[in-house]
Amino acid sequence: MHRVLIEHQEGTALVLASGELDAFAAPDLAAAFSELAGTRRVVADLTRVSFMDSTALGEIVRAARARDELGAALRVVLPDGPARRIFEITAFDRALPVAESRLAALGELVS
Repeated sequence: MHRVLIEHQEGTALVLASGELDAFAAPDLAAAFSELAGTRRVVADLTRVSFMDSTALGEIVRAARARDELGAALRVVLPDGPARRIFEITAFDRALPVAESRLAALGELVS
């Protein structure tokens, strides 16, 4: 089971994902990012993700690239844990703007 919620904090949209993010969950993740298409600052918080496959990872990569092209910003909260592994295997932990905590991600976007 998975969950993808949107919250707002300090002028930043938060995409809060939890559970297993796989091909079944990817459309929910894509819908959340699509809903926030005009938002200048987005944090994708994966702290509570127990599993992530390449389909879900692809949605995050697409969202980051789309925001980058518009001059907007996205940070991925990626603490040590299950979701981090696929980022490390694919080297996206070095290619995408990753933060260790939501507080750190918010701080990077506000400054």
